[in-house]
Amino acid sequence: MSNKFELMPGDEEGPAITEPPHWFTNAINVEPESRRIDVRGASIHYLRWGARDKPGLLLVHGNGAHARWWSFVAPFLAREYSVAAIDISGMGDSDWREEYSLEVFAEEQMAVCEDAGFFAHSEPPVIVGHSFGGFVTILTGSLYGDRLAGTVIVDSPVNPPDKPRPGPSSRGLAHKIYPDFETAKGRFRLAPPQPCENLYIVDYIARHSLREVERPEGGTGWSWKFDPSIWRRFELGDIGAKLAATRCRIAIMRGEHSILLPPEVGEYMFGLLGRAAPVIEVPQARHHVMLDQPLAFVAALRALLADWNHSDPLRRIVGAGAPPKSL
Repeated sequence: MSNKFELMPGDEEGPAITEPPHWFTNAINVEPESRRIDVRGASIHYLRWGARDKPGLLLVHGNGAHARWWSFVAPFLAREYSVAAIDISGMGDSDWREEYSLEVFAEEQMAVCEDAGFFAHSEPPVIVGHSFGGFVTILTGSLYGDRLAGTVIVDSPVNPPDKPRPGPSSRGLAHKIYPDFETAKGRFRLAPPQPCENLYIVDYIARHSLREVERPEGGTGWSWKFDPSIWRRFELGDIGAKLAATRCRIAIMRGEHSILLPPEVGEYMFGLLGRAAPVIEVPQARHHVMLDQPLAFVAALRALLADWNHSDPLRRIVGAGAPPKSL
């Protein structure tokens, strides 16, 4: 549900864009603060943008991804929020663990919020999670929602019981080591596979997905940062029950053309939330919403958070026949 190898070209919907526009260059040139904290014996890395006296907003990446997936989004949100982006353990620049669990990942989210000073503000923080990071955020909302202003789940599908979706492979095969950086970067692809017209974003993410490692035969090469064995002994559990147990405001965002979270899955999730939380569709986006339509994603998230600042924070149960809300 996130990154692996091989650059993907654009498709028939539009030409691939290789040259980064000014807005993107300006955004990634806003260098965040880099911080580390210890959570259950692992060093957890995160990035911070914006002033500390603003309400907190934590951004959480997908499976195999890293905090830099948010580098071109966070500066836009830092105008109103103190923004942090976490590297979940086993991914990005955080330590790998012997064992992983959703509960530990949720603790990492809360620990970053604490270290970033989010709980010192009068307004509780919001957590935004994409794909696998959304599953973690669903659990965080069910366990710690009373300490949060809300959660936003971005294209993280909770399927009906009669239509389960298999998770990532649990084989945990070791990463291949490539002889040089450019060869390794050229093997990057998005998972699930999809075209992406914004190749300048894909290139940026690929560059931050690699690390230099020792080769068994001597010398160094390049390989992926994420731990390939995360899913070997890892289960999501009943994520639907966790979603229904959310203890704070929540919203669902999905890409219009997402193969993981089509409209019928969005409607099922809408039902689990008492048909009283918004399901927001980002036009012309696939599963990797912030890559496909970054500025539309920013606009939708800003609008949602602005509304949350001016409306009743309590979810209410409405009639079962009510249609889904879409923005």
